[in-house]
Amino acid sequence: MHIGELAEETGLSLRTIRHYDDVGLLPATTRTDGGFRLYTEADLARLLVIRSMKPLGFTLEQMAELLDAIGRLDGADAHPDDQDLLVRYISEAEAKREKLARNLRQADEFIHSLQTR
Repeated sequence: MHIGELAEETGLSLRTIRHYDDVGLLPATTRTDGGFRLYTEADLARLLVIRSMKPLGFTLEQMAELLDAIGRLDGADAHPDDQDLLVRYISEAEAKREKLARNLRQADEFIHSLQTR
């Protein structure tokens, strides 16, 4: 699929997708003769992982580390530590999610306190 289709599928901007390509998180699988990026369903799945990690505050380096491990786990060249790494990221994501949930509850309480004045 072309970059515009990928953007439409994910809700991300073309600029964001190009940035992820430039930093090596989402290199285009191939390019047309005219130089246009082409992406696969696997690229879409990879971008969805990136999109999910972003609001949790993971760094680009962490995203790359996890994506590499997922790629190896999905293939035949898994490292012994990849499963442990995946478990670590799950735990970290759960902790980050809980912190966001606490912040959201506090924001709701603040809004409610203002509305009841």
